[in-house]
Amino acid sequence: MPTNDTDPNAPVGVDPTRASVARVYDALLGGKENYAVDRQVMREMTGAVPEVVDAALENRAFLIRVCRFIASQTGVTQYLDCGSGLPTAENTHQVVQRLKPESKVVYVDNDPVVLAHGRALLEEDERTRLIQGDLFRPRAILEHEVVRRHLDFTQPIALFQLATLHHYKGPRDRAAKVMREYVDALPSGSYVAISHFFDPQSEDSATTAALEDAIARGSLGGATPRTRDEIMELLAGLELVEPGLVPVIDWWPDGPRLKPHTGAQQLIAGAVGRKP
Repeated sequence: MPTNDTDPNAPVGVDPTRASVARVYDALLGGKENYAVDRQVMREMTGAVPEVVDAALENRAFLIRVCRFIASQTGVTQYLDCGSGLPTAENTHQVVQRLKPESKVVYVDNDPVVLAHGRALLEEDERTRLIQGDLFRPRAILEHEVVRRHLDFTQPIALFQLATLHHYKGPRDRAAKVMREYVDALPSGSYVAISHFFDPQSEDSATTAALEDAIARGSLGGATPRTRDEIMELLAGLELVEPGLVPVIDWWPDGPRLKPHTGAQQLIAGAVGRKP
């Protein structure tokens, strides 16, 4: 693990003095591919909301459950995972290919560290690809030559936007337009999974505000929480799979919940929808 902000082994194009969303998330998950500046942001976040690690872990667990659901229940064998982040235990391709070995996955990210590590990991995997791209420019992603060559847009595709859209820094309604571009391009029978920083507009709003402030004061550039209605706008045109839009901890958990939820575990809401 790099121990200072000017790590000489940083991949070309990586600025180890600026925090990265992917590397901070990696740090929250206990990974090793992060720098001192990323861990400082993580400390600021955990200082504001000590249980924020729970939120990161729940988001990852949601990804794994969604992968299992789609691979085992829907017949979909193609995946476009936007903002995939750093490779860690149980990545999308590992989960779905264990259940359906023929599954193909394209990951999209714009972080040079993600690209360097991901491409090395996937070097000999013919069914999985990683491309560099800005997920907020849907046309560029959807028309990318690797995406078009690797995925068949005449057959259903699973699109993942997990913990990505709340990092968009433009107008609030632009995220919904971004999602409409993606959904419009998907064939009928495709599935879309979203998780998003959630503003419950309740007593938990104080927790949301504390975490939002910590992110804004750090070098990640902020994250925008959305209300239930605003997140539902991101899912326009989709038929939601039960139980609909809920905190990710409540989306088909692996077993009964014996412990009460923490405030942070309510901060990420998620849903899976099917395109008619």
